[in-house]
Amino acid sequence: MDSIELNFGGELILLLPEKALWLPDLKSLVIADVHWGKIDHFRKAGIPVPVKGNDKNAESLISIINLFKPKRVIFLGDLFHSVYNDGWETFGQIRNAFAHCSFELVIGNHDILSNRQYERHTILLHEESLQLTNLLLTHEPLEEIPEGVFNIAGHVHPGAHLRGTGKQSVILPCFYIKSNQCILPAFGAFTGLATVQPKLGDKIFVVANGNVLATNES
Repeated sequence: MDSIELNFGGELILLLPEKALWLPDLKSLVIADVHWGKIDHFRKAGIPVPVKGNDKNAESLISIINLFKPKRVIFLGDLFHSVYNDGWETFGQIRNAFAHCSFELVIGNHDILSNRQYERHTILLHEESLQLTNLLLTHEPLEEIPEGVFNIAGHVHPGAHLRGTGKQSVILPCFYIKSNQCILPAFGAFTGLATVQPKLGDKIFVVANGNVLATNES
């Protein structure tokens, strides 16, 4: 699997085909918009959705932690989709399996569980943002970014609309890079995509077939 290596203000970051970010110097994984429990939430409401997305989320999270062996796993909001359901206990089992890692959450709009639930699974909460060197991690992309700071965010679930030589087209999850901002694709398997409209100078890196690929969509 191929990743993309970038440098932002002297900080090395890797865009991963697992739809996550790796900060090698900080030994930190950054993951956005898992929406754990969303499938359970829909099924509880009587909406018939496939349960395999739960397995994919679990497998992906376990695999990426085993691969990189991070000291910190940082979730950029919307870790859990809504109110408590059994999916939270499944997540807790995975968290317990990696007790040596710090699990941290920058709170997003869907993170409405009580603080007690996060304490049970020893998840460190960050109310609005987390700064690591010159990187400012938030859930929603910042509209105004302080000078000398690079914003890493989620929330948008960015997707790139790619067109072939014929009439065929596809929308793929992507990393959306601006001059001082990186918006991560949603890590969760049941999240949907929002097509981004890049401006001149923006960069799009799509996730496809286990690789991160640059496109000419800019």
